[in-house]
Amino acid sequence: MANVGYARVSSSGQSLEVQLKKLSFCDEIFQEKISGKRAARPQLDQCLRFVRRGDTLHITKIDRLARSSTDLFNIAKQLEEKGVDLAVIDQNIDTTTPTGKLLFQVLAIIAEFENTIRHERQMEGIKQAKERGVKIGRTLSLTTEDDEEIYRLRHKEKMTVPDIAQKYGVSIRTIYRSFDRVEGKLAWHNENR
Repeated sequence: MANVGYARVSSSGQSLEVQLKKLSFCDEIFQEKISGKRAARPQLDQCLRFVRRGDTLHITKIDRLARSSTDLFNIAKQLEEKGVDLAVIDQNIDTTTPTGKLLFQVLAIIAEFENTIRHERQMEGIKQAKERGVKIGRTLSLTTEDDEEIYRLRHKEKMTVPDIAQKYGVSIRTIYRSFDRVEGKLAWHNENR
């Protein structure tokens, strides 16, 4: 059962000294100078791989560990699945206690609520944009004329799909989506005659 520390500052100009002093009792300390907003935090990843059942991961503040409450919850869940406790020195949080566990359950609920609200806002924004005539999604790499020509090359000239994809500089999957669009239009026209 080891005490493992993780320290992080956002930029290379900042010092880790205060955090390292608070974590000096730890058996192993992982440290990095990298923005918490970046998804890639190599030392944190290494730390999370390093800790074992019965260990305790110590940090000085919650914001040193996670980018958001969702990120914090995911890390806490990963630690819980490994049987590793989490202790936050400055906020006096320790998941070995019932109060610490309760705090993380509350954080999980808040994170889920944030995700739900974000999703609802996103859907409302998409709906409003569509009402204004804004095209949603990526632009097609092929025009309607390209779709018709591709369909003709495949079905009348018996050209292979890889050859068509190479000719148009797109993936094979894009060619199959082109076929689907043309066949959908043909089916619609046949049904509505």
